[in-house]
Formats: sequence, structure tokens, C-alpha cells
Amino acid sequence: MREVVFLRQNADKWKKYESLYEQSSRVSADALAEVYLELTDDLAYAKTYYPNSKTTEYLNALTGKYHRFIYQNKREDQKRLVRFWVDEVPEMMYTYRYNLLLAFGIFMLAVGIGVVSVLEGERFVRIVLGDAYVDMTLDNIAKGDPMGVYKFSSEWDMFLGIAYNNVMVALRAYAFGLLISFGTGIFMFYNGIMLGSFLTFFAMRNLLWESTLVIWIHGTLEISVIVVAGCAGFVLGNSILFPGTFPRSASLMRGAKEGMKIVIGTVPIFIVAAFLEGFVTRHTEMPVFLSLAIIGGSAAFILWYFVWYPYRRFGQGHWREAIQNRLTTTLSLNNSKTTT
Repeated sequence: MREVVFLRQNADKWKKYESLYEQSSRVSADALAEVYLELTDDLAYAKTYYPNSKTTEYLNALTGKYHRFIYQNKREDQKRLVRFWVDEVPEMMYTYRYNLLLAFGIFMLAVGIGVVSVLEGERFVRIVLGDAYVDMTLDNIAKGDPMGVYKFSSEWDMFLGIAYNNVMVALRAYAFGLLISFGTGIFMFYNGIMLGSFLTFFAMRNLLWESTLVIWIHGTLEISVIVVAGCAGFVLGNSILFPGTFPRSASLMRGAKEGMKIVIGTVPIFIVAAFLEGFVTRHTEMPVFLSLAIIGGSAAFILWYFVWYPYRRFGQGHWREAIQNRLTTTLSLNNSKTTT
């Protein structure tokens, strides 16, 4: 569409929106949210087809007015924390689902390489896991307690130490994204190699099933959210590599903020995984059905919260409705604050 036609078709609407902005304090939140969404659609079209035109400058300024009115000095309500877990984290997971798939793909490729490498030469497992750990595990196997590593210290000491380590793992996976995503990719690759080597080490001693029933009690949550944290790192790194229509600095700020939301979303799950590792995994004699119930429940939760729920909540064309609901809530809070 030629710019002059685009301008002629929408000029009256934009003038109406200018007038509406002057009365914004008396306009309903639903109406303002709808106007803002219409303007962002028009601005996106103009930026695509007339990037350096006066029309685009005008729309950018008008949209900016509405954006500032909606978001400036907004009051946080008591349900902010609930909205973060129910809306914001799932929205990030849906928006960046291909980053999650990338993190998962790199991790699983590395797991496969770890498996093959150990099968080719068991010395490889010592390179990856370290001589001290391997020797200790071999000693535990000789004593008839191959999973004895999970009993070497008290429950609380293990819980606190592992919780701290897990959160640091998530932050490193995210921060390495600053190395234009390659840092996060290498981090995911290394952790996948470790897991593949670890599993193969036990499998070669006919302990795969026994180790699975113990290790994956906490590992299902722990490994899954390492992949999710890798997704956050790719969000950060790709914001530098692929800024799109944003200035690179603005894209980086956006990527950093949205990636951090994902990282924060992993923290409670890392803590639960640390609790399981410190207090539950050590009970290697527990019934098989109980181990499988914990493992299955953990896997179901991960798939539901990070994959299925984000798709149901924000996929299938529901994203616009979700954004409008959020804008409406923010505007209602602003109007309430102005009234009081």
C-alpha cells in the first residue's frame, strides 16, 4: 500500500485518538487498551513499509503518549506476584519457545556425544567428572551402595549448598548469553556432556535402572530448568545478535529484562530440586512406585508449566486478548490511583 493511501485511510482515526488522549483520565481502561493496541499495529506497519517517513514519526510519538500514560507511575497491586507466575513467565516461555527448543536441542546433542565418548573410552568420564568423583563412586559401588554420594553430609547442609549452586547455574546460563549466545550454547553443551557421561558410567556397570530411580528424583526438575535457564541465556544473547527494528542497546535492555523473568521463574523449581536432593534422594531404599511417582509428577509439572500452559494461554491467537487484559488491569490501577 502506498503511504498516501495508508495515511488517507487512517488520518481521521488518528485525529480521534489524539482527542481521546486529551480526555484519557475520563476514558475507560478497555477503550484505552484497544486504542493502544490499534496504534501499535499501525506503527508496526508503518515501520515496516515507511521506516523513515513523517507518518512513522507521527505514529511513534502518538503511540508513545499512550504508552507513557499506561505505564508511567503505575501502582503495583497485591496480585502482582500472582500475575508474574500465572501470566508473565508463561508468556515469556511461549514468546521464546524456539529459544527453549534450541537450548533443549543443544543439550540433548551433547548428552548423545557424552554417551558415545564414554563408550569409546572410559577415560573420558574422568576428564569430564573428575578423578575424585569417579573414584569415590567406584568405592561406593564396591561397598554395595552406588548412590552413597547423596548421603555424605546432613540434609540441611546438602539442601543449602545445592540450592545455592543450582541458582548460580541458572544465573551463569543466563549471563553467558552476553557472549552473543555462544557462551550459553557452550554452557548447555558442557552440561549435556556431563549428563551423558554420568548416565553411561552407571549403565556400563548395569546400574542404569537403579541410578535412574535415585538420580532423577531431583534430576528431573534440576536438568529441566537448566535447559529453561539456557533459553533465558539465548533470549539475552539473541537480543544482541538480532535487534530487529530496535536500536541494539534498546534490544539488549529488553532481552535482559525478559530473560531475567525466565531465570526468576526457575529459582523456586531449583530450590525444590535441592530439597529433593538433600532430603529425599538419600533414601535409596524407598519403594520403586514412590520414586516413579516423584519422577513422573516432576516431569508432568515441567511439561505443563513451561510448554503446555504457555501454549494454551498465549498460543492459538489468544496473545492479543492476554495483552489487552494486562493493559486494562494497568489502566484500571492508574485510574484508581488518580481518583484517590
